[in-house]
Amino acid sequence: MRRIVSETAISAGALGLLVVALVSFDGRVREQIALSVSSRPSVELANAGRQLKDLTAVVLEAAHDQSIGHAPLLIFVLAAVVLVLFMLRT
Repeated sequence: MRRIVSETAISAGALGLLVVALVSFDGRVREQIALSVSSRPSVELANAGRQLKDLTAVVLEAAHDQSIGHAPLLIFVLAAVVLVLFMLRT
């Protein structure tokens, strides 16, 4: 049980780190985060689904743009992640 919780925390942390990196590099993601944080709670509840969909689309588009711009680094990071996963399994 403890391992499941720690792996979930690591995954959530990695996702949070990815979003923070995209916010720091891409203004579109920064704008969407700022819009979702600055809304009133009642309005935010009414539009939560749409905002989540918009934020997801912007994050995916920014990740795609960044991956095209930095393809060699992306391949290196992907290989490193695979090697780390194999290392953690043993």
